[in-house]
Amino acid sequence: MAHEKTDVLIVGSGIAGLSLALKISRYADVILVTKKDSAESATNWAQGGIAAVTAQNDEFTLHVEDTLRAGAGLCHEDAVRLVVESAPERIRELMDLGVRFTRREGELALGREGGHSRSRILHHEDRTGQEIESVLLRRARAESRLHLLEHHLMVELLVEPRPREAARKNKSSRCFGAYVLNDLRATVETITAKAVVLATGGSGMVYLHTTNPAIATGDGVVAAWRAGASVANLEFFQFHPTTLYEADGRDASRALITEALRGYGAVLRTQSGERFMEQYDARGELAPRDIVARAIDAELKKRGEAFVVLDCTHLPADGLRREFPHIDEICRQHGVDFTREPIPVVPAAHYQCGGVVTDLKARTDVCGLFAVGEVAMTGVHGANRLASNSLLEAVVFTQQAAQSCEEWLREAPPLPEAQDWSAEGTVNQEEWVLVEHNRDEIRKVMWDYVGIVRSTFRLERAQRRMTLLKREIEDFYRRSRVNCPLVELRNLVVLADLIVRSATARRESRGLHFMSDFPEPDHLHPPRDTVLNRYRPVPPDAH
Repeated sequence: MAHEKTDVLIVGSGIAGLSLALKISRYADVILVTKKDSAESATNWAQGGIAAVTAQNDEFTLHVEDTLRAGAGLCHEDAVRLVVESAPERIRELMDLGVRFTRREGELALGREGGHSRSRILHHEDRTGQEIESVLLRRARAESRLHLLEHHLMVELLVEPRPREAARKNKSSRCFGAYVLNDLRATVETITAKAVVLATGGSGMVYLHTTNPAIATGDGVVAAWRAGASVANLEFFQFHPTTLYEADGRDASRALITEALRGYGAVLRTQSGERFMEQYDARGELAPRDIVARAIDAELKKRGEAFVVLDCTHLPADGLRREFPHIDEICRQHGVDFTREPIPVVPAAHYQCGGVVTDLKARTDVCGLFAVGEVAMTGVHGANRLASNSLLEAVVFTQQAAQSCEEWLREAPPLPEAQDWSAEGTVNQEEWVLVEHNRDEIRKVMWDYVGIVRSTFRLERAQRRMTLLKREIEDFYRRSRVNCPLVELRNLVVLADLIVRSATARRESRGLHFMSDFPEPDHLHPPRDTVLNRYRPVPPDAH
C-alpha cells in the first residue's frame, strides 16, 4: 500500500488550495490532493469577482461597514478588518502572477453588487474565477516542490492521540496526515505530513438545487469534525437568488446568473411582468442576497409559480454581450437571448458561511490542522456573506496560513508512525442503488425542510430523517469497500445532520437563517456563534 511523506498536505485545488500551495512550495515540500480534475472547483465557477478597495472614492471603513451590516451582528470585526485592509496587497499579488482583471481606458473596471455602498468588484469579464484558477494552476504545475495528485479523495484525517482520548485528558489532538482514496486505482493510500491544510470548499450538494460543482460534498468540514475540531455557524447557508431555471434540471447543478447583472441594471419581475423587489427592501435588486432569495421564494409560493424572471431587455444589447459574454453563452445554450427576452431564474444553494473554526492565523483547535477558503469559519461572513468577499477572504487567509505553516514546521515534533488503511471484513457491494437513493433523500429533505425558510416543525422532521439515514449509511459504510460515492454520501449525511442541529439551536431569524415561528432576531441576548464540537463541550459564551 502506498505511503508518502511530505512537509505540508493540502486538500483541495480551488483558489485557496492553489494559492497556498504556491506560497508554501517556496520553503517546503507540498502534496496537493484534489478528488477530481484540478480545475474542477467552485472557484472555477465564480462569475462575479473579488471585492477590494481600489477606487479613490472608496475606503476601508466603508467596506468594513458593508460587510458587518450584511453579517447581521455575527461578523468578527478583527477578521473583517484583516481581510479588507489586506485586500490591495493580495490583489497586486494576483496581478503579478498574471491574473488579468478587466480594465476600461487603462483603469480597473469596478462593478457593484448587492450590499456594497461603492463600486469595488474587480472582475475578468464574467469569468473571474476561471481566470484566477487557470493562472494559479499553470503556476502550480511549474513548481518543482509541489506534487499535484488528481482523483484523490480524503477519507479520514490522521490524528493522535485519538480525539476522544485527548478530550478525556483535556489535551489537544495532533493531525499528521490523511488516508486518501486513489479513485483511479481504487486503493486507500496513507499520506503523512507535518501540517495539513483543508481547502476543500463548500457543500452545496447537500441541497437538491445548487450552483456548486458535484464535488462540493462537505468533505473538509466532516473530516475536521471527526478529528475533533470545532465547527460553527453551519445554519447560515447562502442561497444565490438567480440561477437559470430548467424544467428538467431538478437534480443538476444550476447555472449561476451573476449578481453583477443586477448591479448593471437588470430587474426582477414576476412572470406577468411586475417588479416586486422594492416591496421587500428599499434597495430593490441591490439588496443582499438573503433578502432577494427570500423575496423570490415568497413570490413563487404566493403565485404557485416555478420561477421569476431577470429582465435585461431595457439595457443596451452590445454592452450586455461585452460585459457578460459567459452569461450570453449560457443563455444561448438554453435557447434564451437575454438581450431580447427575460431570463427565467430560481434560488439555489450557493455558499457555506460557516465551517471549521479557525483563528486569524488559519489554525483550527487541532494542532497541525489548518483551514482556508469556504471550508473555514474565520468570522468574516457572520450570518450572511457580502457578495464577492469569498475570493478575497480566501487569498488573505492563505497568506495567514502560509505564515502559520512555516512557523509550525519549525516547531512540529517528528511524525508518528501511521497504520495502513485496513479493508478487513469489507466487501464490494452490489446494491449501489441504495447509495443513490439515500443521497437523493438527503438532498430533498434538506431542500424541503432546511432551505430558505425554516420552522421548528420542519427542522424536527429533518432531524428524525437524518438520524435514521446516518445510522443506515454508517452501517453500509462499515461493511463496504470504500469508493468515492460512498465516502461522499457518508460525508453528506453527517454534514446535513450538523446543519440541522445548528439551525435547531438558533431560535431566531438572523441573516441567512429565517425561522417562520421566530421571525425576528433575539434582542434579549447578544449575538453568538453556533459552535459544535464532537468531543468537547463548548462554553455558552464561545464566540
